[in-house]
Amino acid sequence: MDDADDIYMQSWTGTIIGPPNVSLPLSLPDVLFPVVVTVHEGRIYQLKLFCGLDYPDNPPSVRFQTRINMTCVNQETGVVEPSLFPMLANWQREYTMEDILTQLKKEMMSPQNRRMAQPPEGNEEARLDQKGLVVKCCIV
Repeated sequence: MDDADDIYMQSWTGTIIGPPNVSLPLSLPDVLFPVVVTVHEGRIYQLKLFCGLDYPDNPPSVRFQTRINMTCVNQETGVVEPSLFPMLANWQREYTMEDILTQLKKEMMSPQNRRMAQPPEGNEEARLDQKGLVVKCCIV
């Protein structure tokens, strides 16, 4: 939660630690496992999640504070575009903020995102909100 005075608990901060490079098993004997390389390995991504008064009936808005290149993220604002991120586009009341963070981490491993060139680390300044208390949710 971002603001201790927010009685509706609407504004949250999330953290995603970039997925590691992994080996995928093959069904062929005596074949080396291919390594799926991801440019996100070990990077730390900060996000803001804002739940309107209609949450959980409608999805929260999600915005990366850390600069990231992904197909579902607006490069100027860091907003995760609901029309490009199926979990938000097909929102179900049972989904949680943790589910969103987990799905975004999986999306980093998708073929279209795992090798996409990323901005240099440490480029959060332009997207920082001026809030007080921050309680973080971290998906490792």
